[in-house]
Amino acid sequence: MLKNNRRPASRKVALTALGLAGASLAQAQAPPNATEAAGDHLVLTLITAKDGGKLSVSSPAFKDGGDIPFENTQYRGNVFPGLKWSKGPKGTQSYVVIMQDTDALVRGDAILHWTLYDVPATVTQLDAGLTAPPAGASYGPNIRGPNHEYMGPRTPAGPKHRYHLQVFALDTTIPVDPQLSFDALKTALTGHVLASGQTVGLGQVDPTAPPPAPRPPS
Repeated sequence: MLKNNRRPASRKVALTALGLAGASLAQAQAPPNATEAAGDHLVLTLITAKDGGKLSVSSPAFKDGGDIPFENTQYRGNVFPGLKWSKGPKGTQSYVVIMQDTDALVRGDAILHWTLYDVPATVTQLDAGLTAPPAGASYGPNIRGPNHEYMGPRTPAGPKHRYHLQVFALDTTIPVDPQLSFDALKTALTGHVLASGQTVGLGQVDPTAPPPAPRPPS
């Protein structure tokens, strides 16, 4: 007599569910490393406010220390998540926004994702989905070069990364320069920061994203 090697349907379902759960756990990323590889390159700590002034900074897309939605990353729509901050102290002439990933050291620095300068003193909010600078403001450099729009996270495999969205209230404005470098931007900030603050979001790999294209041979 031939034996029936078929598994009961209920057992197949249970095994499938177990496999999916295991895959989900395999895709989950660990928290960020205890030490930030490029933490000493964070502008907020390099350039402090004159009198220790603080700004309260938040995003409608995620809580401080929470996960950044995939829609706000390069994995999906790369949509700006929105940003809001408290009004700067008396004498504020403009704001600068800087986004850095300090969990990776590339070319001797933290990964620079986005900068925006000369945000008018009357503006304390950037709406989600921002596609152009507010009137009077200009895009600054990121890791790809000068004058770049928002570049969201594309976190690699491994622990999650911290993305610092920092806001600086300045007692001056910065001359518009489409070729403005990051070093020049930091020089322009030095000695002019009245208050500063940040919110930090966590980036991770999108489990539905296709693998990156292979690099061409060198």
